[in-house]
Amino acid sequence: MNVTLQLASKNHLADIVPLVKAYHEFEKIILSDQEREQAIAKLLADQTLGGIWLIYAESKRVGYIVLCTGYSIEFAGLDAFIDEFYILPQSRNKGIGTRVLDLIKGEAKKLNIRALHLEVARTNQHAQNLYSKANFKARDKYVLMSVDLE
Repeated sequence: MNVTLQLASKNHLADIVPLVKAYHEFEKIILSDQEREQAIAKLLADQTLGGIWLIYAESKRVGYIVLCTGYSIEFAGLDAFIDEFYILPQSRNKGIGTRVLDLIKGEAKKLNIRALHLEVARTNQHAQNLYSKANFKARDKYVLMSVDLE
């Protein structure tokens, strides 16, 4: 199966919003439609923050993946989180996710990103297996912790 990524621009906002909304419903992420659209638009407008790539399988749009960039002393340069990764339900379990992870690593290297990070639900064994196959490893020494400043 031919899988490709396309870096999204501001012109893709209307294409991305419904995909992000579907992902947020799947993950039970609570965000108003306005907040969601504003967050997406900001990322599309400022490439220093990262990027959104649309996923195509056989030329059909089937999902998206987001990288949000940062800087790490530990990794001696830019790093990024795979902030969101969504494939439409009817396109899952076809090898698309594995291919997307290979492709996004290549995109990250082009951007001089030295390390990719992600978080995955402890209960999502399928996703954990996918990420493990793509050489992502749990950092047993660390626990991701967050505080909402809003």
